[in-house]
Amino acid sequence: MAEEKKHHHLFHRHNKDGEEEVVATEVDYEKKEKQHKHLEQLGGLGAIAAGAYALHEKHKAKKDPENAHGHRTKQEIATAAAAGAAVFALHEHHEKKDAKKQQAGDDC
Repeated sequence: MAEEKKHHHLFHRHNKDGEEEVVATEVDYEKKEKQHKHLEQLGGLGAIAAGAYALHEKHKAKKDPENAHGHRTKQEIATAAAAGAAVFALHEHHEKKDAKKQQAGDDC
């Protein structure tokens, strides 16, 4: 049979002898912390924007009684989106804290 093709995986490489070796990669925790901070801020902005849109639709529902049902539906969707964005921002805040702890642990 023909020689089997050797597959290179993300963290595993084959030697010339055919043995597999594990390649360790360094993680830049400072960069990771910065990324999570950026995503946390975007999540917060998304929550504010969705909340503002929900208030806008609530006002529209009061002013336009003929189409109030549609405005209330949009309001509920915007409220759910605001809650989801707030939870995402909280999640990213905790990820940022974990990256900061990892960075402090590597410095020791």
